[in-house]
Amino acid sequence: MPSTKVLLTGSTGFIGSHIVPLLVDRDYDVFVLERYVTGRFVLGQMRSVKTVFGDLREYSTIKKIISEVQPDIVIHLAAISPVAYSYEHPQEVIEANFMGTVNLAEACIREVPHFRHFLFASTSETYGNGPNPRREDTPQNPNSPYAVTKHACEKYLMYMRDGHNFPITILRPFNTYGRKDNTHFVVERTIVQMLQSETVRLGDPNPVRDLLYIDDHTNAYLTCLENEKAIGEVFNFSTGIGVSIKQLVEIISKLTGFEGEVIWNTIPPRPLDIMELIGDYTKAKKTLGWEPKFKLEDGLKRSIEYWRNKLLKDKTM
Repeated sequence: MPSTKVLLTGSTGFIGSHIVPLLVDRDYDVFVLERYVTGRFVLGQMRSVKTVFGDLREYSTIKKIISEVQPDIVIHLAAISPVAYSYEHPQEVIEANFMGTVNLAEACIREVPHFRHFLFASTSETYGNGPNPRREDTPQNPNSPYAVTKHACEKYLMYMRDGHNFPITILRPFNTYGRKDNTHFVVERTIVQMLQSETVRLGDPNPVRDLLYIDDHTNAYLTCLENEKAIGEVFNFSTGIGVSIKQLVEIISKLTGFEGEVIWNTIPPRPLDIMELIGDYTKAKKTLGWEPKFKLEDGLKRSIEYWRNKLLKDKTM
């Protein structure tokens, strides 16, 4: 019996690069869609992962790819995701995120008669400011071009679900940490600065976030994958616990042994920022049996150990 074909977009990104080997380990027939011919190897898995190249904004190209690959399942992670970038480049973000998602979903429903499941990576950012904790039925108030595109994608996919019985699952993960090669986000930026210098420069200390470790995030996708209970539904994936940026920095300082100075408000504030964002994952727990396994300190210890080893290795090379 042939293996289930899974097409993954965003395979070279933070979440995608962690999901690819997990799919391979589970014997899926994995295809990854990349925008450019870059010569990159996806986690060294090229013997077991097939790469197809195309731009999600070009419907004719995506239609041809989907027609040829005939995926049973699509995991759609690809997006221009930095919130700050979206304020300055709204047209680019709308085209890539919204039109890219429409093109991909429409190609699947039109070109694959046996299509089984479309998993879409939305975001907790779609909630904007509002009451906490956020549940799936909490009113959404997206307050950045990035969040607006994700909200629009959700609405389009729900139309396809209701109008055409398209098998979607919408995942709304909360802020995730555990990056291996990117220090532009607050957890990794803080860790690396504390390991490298006596001075740490950060932005606003007051926002509160619900921080999810990468392994819990990837497990959310595996939990939804081919799960009948997930189809047609929207799920939050979070820890249910909020921590201010100031508290986060104090925890990292303690775990790294940092004794230097933290200078706040060195990064310009966003035009609109969410001051407190905490999720409620009750629905995912009751429906799917998913719950986070990593407490914040445990995930931070793993992240600190990784970056300590990486920085030491880079220094000796």
